Amino acid sequence: MKIYLHNTRNSILAATLAAAFCALPQISFAAADEGSPAIVSIDNSATSDAAAKLNAKRYSNVKVSVNNGIATLAGSVELYEYKADAEKRIHKAKGVTAVRNQIAVAGPNVSDQQLQAKLQEKLAWDRVGYGNIFNSISVSIQNGAATLGGHARTDVDKDSAVVLVSTYPGVKDVIDKIEVDPTSIMDDHARMAVARAIYGFAMLDKYSNDPARPIRISVQNGHVELFGTVDSQGDKDMAYLRANGVSGVFSVSNFLQVANQPTEQTK
Repeated sequence: MKIYLHNTRNSILAATLAAAFCALPQISFAAADEGSPAIVSIDNSATSDAAAKLNAKRYSNVKVSVNNGIATLAGSVELYEYKADAEKRIHKAKGVTAVRNQIAVAGPNVSDQQLQAKLQEKLAWDRVGYGNIFNSISVSIQNGAATLGGHARTDVDKDSAVVLVSTYPGVKDVIDKIEVDPTSIMDDHARMAVARAIYGFAMLDKYSNDPARPIRISVQNGHVELFGTVDSQGDKDMAYLRANGVSGVFSVSNFLQVANQPTEQTK
């Protein structure tokens, strides 16, 4: 009789433990260190909320899953802009603390050389009429990835350049290294004074005729940098002398390139 009661108690205990385990949320195990298991919870609620953020047609090929607050995006989109926007949307989902963006940018395959030429042309015309002679934004392409550099006068000018490149077909990634020039009354005065000194000189006035090919002027705390392409060494030297003669300018770095000649710098 004692043996029977003992076995009955064990059976009841086993059944109770089994029921308790069944009531626990589903978990999966993954090796954290060598042979040491780590628990990773699958958050179905966060995954559902994140998926709802991608209900636009352009995200029809994108999948999202959330594990331990980390959202993983996979699939493909047509433009880099959509990839970047998907990540911004997922950051707003409930329960998401980080995003792993593994979305591939499909779209057309364009050679790096062709892509760079097209983007340089578009950036040259960007913000024309909004003082774009004070922007000097460069772009280089490697395996479809566009790296933006140089200087922008304002955050608006910088954002405009990033959006322009992000929405261009064939761009697979965008790396933003554009520097926004410091904001100061002194620099604003110097910027305008240098522009008047250069474009008010008869020899250099011709560079104001083509909005896409101006002599570009960047000012940072009284230090002036000149960018662009000029027709001759004489034009390059004269632009430097005119800028350097402006009151309140501490220094001038001349990055102007003479057409069909290697780039040189004059300080």
